[in-house]
Amino acid sequence: MNKLKVLVVDDESRMRKLVKDFLVKQNYEVLEAGDGSSALDIFFEQQDIALIILDVMMPKMDGWQVCKEVRNYSKVPIIMLTAKSDEQDELLGFQLGVDEYITKPFSPKILVARVEAILRRTNQACDAETMEFGGIEIDKTAHVVMIDGKTVDLSFKEFELLAYFMENKGIALSREKILNSVWNYDYFGDARTIDTHVKKLRSKLGSKGDMIKTIWGMGYKFDEAQ
Repeated sequence: MNKLKVLVVDDESRMRKLVKDFLVKQNYEVLEAGDGSSALDIFFEQQDIALIILDVMMPKMDGWQVCKEVRNYSKVPIIMLTAKSDEQDELLGFQLGVDEYITKPFSPKILVARVEAILRRTNQACDAETMEFGGIEIDKTAHVVMIDGKTVDLSFKEFELLAYFMENKGIALSREKILNSVWNYDYFGDARTIDTHVKKLRSKLGSKGDMIKTIWGMGYKFDEAQ
């Protein structure tokens, strides 16, 4: 199966290498560019890039210009990296069609998790209908969950919740974000319905339930058990 190509664009070679190393470990093919102009040359040459990780501040052509140019021709997912934590910059990024906006410094592990989540959301990830993590296997088409080869009986919402956690593994998720994504509406009451479903899901997952970690005052994160 062909590896998905990710284009990493940053004028700092050390940053490119750091991001590349983490992505390669997750079986992605990584292309690099040190400035915006080179990034566009690579993008139009390759034709099959699955996602772009794009720094804002670069010589020759900055990230905003690259993003505008790419969006004239393609809806390829773009993750924008910036050293500034500025709301106006973030708003501009989303107006230009940026899929994710990450402020430096950041955790490479979290960046990779967001790459995987975006590619699944845009249906580009390999075997997007089946996922495996930490001994849990999920088949979204057949609506089947297996732990260490044994089928686990989940309700519809428990299944959807587990699938959402696995698609966003390693990412801290607020209760509001979970409700909007899994229940598909804005929830105006308290968020105890999430806690109830998580409690039941943890119980049914047995020892694997420890992978659903509580982030006090915020929500949950799905990650390998410590």
